[in-house]
Amino acid sequence: MTLQIPYDTSVLPVGVRSRFIDNTNGLLMHVLEAGYEGSNKPVILLLHGFPELAYSWRKIIPTLATAGFHVIAPDLRGYGRTLGWGPVGFDSDLTPFNLLNTVRDAIGLINALGHEKIAGVVGHDYGASVAAWCALVRPDIFNRCVLMSAPFDGPPKISTEKDTEVPSLENKIDIHQSMRELARPRKHYHWYYSTEPANSDMTQCPQGIHKFLRAYYHHKSADWKANKPHKLHAWIASELEKMPTYYIMDLDDTMPQAVGKEMPSRAEIDANSWLTDNELAIYAEEYTRNGFQGGLNWYRRGTTGFDTKELEIFSGKTIDIPSCFISGSSDWGVFQRPGAAERMQDKVFTNMNDFHLIPGAGHWVQQEQPDETSKLLLEFLDKTNAK
Repeated sequence: MTLQIPYDTSVLPVGVRSRFIDNTNGLLMHVLEAGYEGSNKPVILLLHGFPELAYSWRKIIPTLATAGFHVIAPDLRGYGRTLGWGPVGFDSDLTPFNLLNTVRDAIGLINALGHEKIAGVVGHDYGASVAAWCALVRPDIFNRCVLMSAPFDGPPKISTEKDTEVPSLENKIDIHQSMRELARPRKHYHWYYSTEPANSDMTQCPQGIHKFLRAYYHHKSADWKANKPHKLHAWIASELEKMPTYYIMDLDDTMPQAVGKEMPSRAEIDANSWLTDNELAIYAEEYTRNGFQGGLNWYRRGTTGFDTKELEIFSGKTIDIPSCFISGSSDWGVFQRPGAAERMQDKVFTNMNDFHLIPGAGHWVQQEQPDETSKLLLEFLDKTNAK
C-alpha cells in the first residue's frame, strides 16, 4: 500500500478534515477529525466496523464537534487509507489483528494526539468489540463507552479444552454441520468470511464492488422491510436459520450472491438520503484499491480463536465505566448471538445507563438515523459528565 492522500474536502462535511497520524504501533492512521480548534476539549474516539470506514461517521462528527468535542474517527487496521498493515493475504500472520493490539492502536493514536485519556470511545459493529476491550482493560484512559449494533458479553471464560472455535459461541455441538443439514442448507457468515475465497468473491463479484456494497448496505438497513429482528432462544441451527441470509447464508452462496437477491431498485437507490451514490462511491473506491482481506482478518481472528487464550486472562472482569448501547430497531446484529444483549446488561456492564433501539434504522444506525444517534450520544455524555 503506497497511497498517502487525504480525502478531498469536497467529499467531507464542512469542518471535517482528513489527515494522517503515526500511532506508534506500526500504523500511519488515516483519520477524519473535527472540533480540533482550540485546546482542552474532551475527545471522542469513533471506531467503525465492516465493511466500513472512518467515513461511516461523517454524519455525526460535525454534530459532536459543534457540541464542544474534539472528534476523531480513524480507518482501523486493515481498512481504508491507514498504512502499515499490508499488503495482507489470506495466509498472513493474524497477530497484528488480535484484539489487544487493536486496543494498542487506539491508545497509540490518542497518545500521538497529546492525550492521556479521553471522554469516550464509541464503537460500531466490529468496532464495538474494540471499544469494549478498550473500556475493559484501560478504563483509566477511556472514561465512557458506547457500543452500537454489537453487544459485548464479556471476555471468554477460561477453558481447559482445546477449543477450535470461540467459546462464547457455545461450540459444544457442531453448529456448522447442523446448519448444513437443515431443509434449506445454511452457513454462518463469520465462517464464510474466514475462508480463503471470500475476498476474491467480493473483489471480483460479477456486479462490481459498487453494486455489491449497495445491496449489502440495503439488505442490512431498515429500508429492507423484512428486517424484523427478535430474540433467539439458543445457539442452534433451527433458531439461527430465522435470521436473514446476510447472517445465515444459503450454503452455496457467496456474499455478493446472497445480498444481490435483494438489490434495491433504481427508484429505491435514488430515494436513499442516508447513503447516496456519491457517498457509496467513497466506499467502493477504498475497497477496490485495498480489497476486503484486511477487514476479513478480524473475522479470521474470531473464528479461529487465535487470541482466545490471551483474552482469557480477563475472564470474569466487568466494565464499570459509564456505558450505553445504541442500535437500530431493525438491526439483527443485536440478537444474532442469543442471550448476548442480556448478558451484556446483566453481568458484564455494571454501569450501563441506556439501551436504545432507534426506529427507522437497521444495522447502519449512525448513517440511517444520524440526528437521533447524535442526540442520544450527547444526552449520555452530558448526564455522565463526560466534559
